[in-house]
Amino acid sequence: MAPRKVIITCAVTGSVHTPSMSPYLPVTPDQIATDAIAAAEAGASILHLHARDPRDGRPTADPDVFMQFLPRIKQATDAVINITTGGSSLMTLDQRLAAPLRAEPEMCSLNMGSMNFALFPMLDKPRDWQHEWEPKLLEATRDTIFKNTFADMEGVLEKLGKGCGTRFEFECYDVGHLYSLAHFRDRGLVSGPLFIQFVLGILGGIGADPENLVHMKRIADKLFGDSYQFSVLAAGRHQMPLISIAAAMGGNVRVGLEDSLYDGRQLAKSNADQVLRIRGILDGLSLEVATPAEAREMLALKGGDRVAF
Repeated sequence: MAPRKVIITCAVTGSVHTPSMSPYLPVTPDQIATDAIAAAEAGASILHLHARDPRDGRPTADPDVFMQFLPRIKQATDAVINITTGGSSLMTLDQRLAAPLRAEPEMCSLNMGSMNFALFPMLDKPRDWQHEWEPKLLEATRDTIFKNTFADMEGVLEKLGKGCGTRFEFECYDVGHLYSLAHFRDRGLVSGPLFIQFVLGILGGIGADPENLVHMKRIADKLFGDSYQFSVLAAGRHQMPLISIAAAMGGNVRVGLEDSLYDGRQLAKSNADQVLRIRGILDGLSLEVATPAEAREMLALKGGDRVAF
């Protein structure tokens, strides 16, 4: 039997952390491209990408900003490019879909339900803010909903999935999200092999505990049998412990400065630092890392030559 291959996803910048939290957070298109390429060279076969306003680092959905780094990454690496449809909880769905619909990527994230997505506890740590928007954005999450209704999700599946041949990383922040995904499967709106990202540790979603990871896996097995691949995203200090458990359980892993700013006890100086850290752990578990070509085969992706950038 061939050895199992583990897909490493790297989420390069996201919309959760702000520039004042780490000097190493990629903000400009050049920084995002450089960090993404280095992460791919370190072993990430999927690159999950958000964009930021190059003037002040705030999250942006502007397709023109995405297009300042997407072609460069594609030219420099064979990694699968996975574009967010989540963006930020403060963006409209039309804003969140603008860049993916232009790029027609192989893969996009798809959040599987509306939820509280609370970042305001980050305000508890005193810091010198570089930009006025940073604390305001965090505080705004106290009284906003991250909107992903069934109509929203149906629209994404229709426009991107059917319309562009894009497949999805289904982000499940709680057990109910797995049942929502099963609903779409039962209606024939999604088909396998499904790639399900268990998201643990976001305030408003399921907690970052090993017991919750085991429970998510048990319910996914019940609902999807052997027709899915799972990966794990754990927020902050929970990142490496829980994704290591996930790998030992037969899953795939996600790292990146979107999820945690640290490499061990110190700030990660790049996304590649975290990729190399998990590669060392996988090697210690006698697990092999999937290449981009192997990831495409595992997830039935359309291939990088069929994107629009």
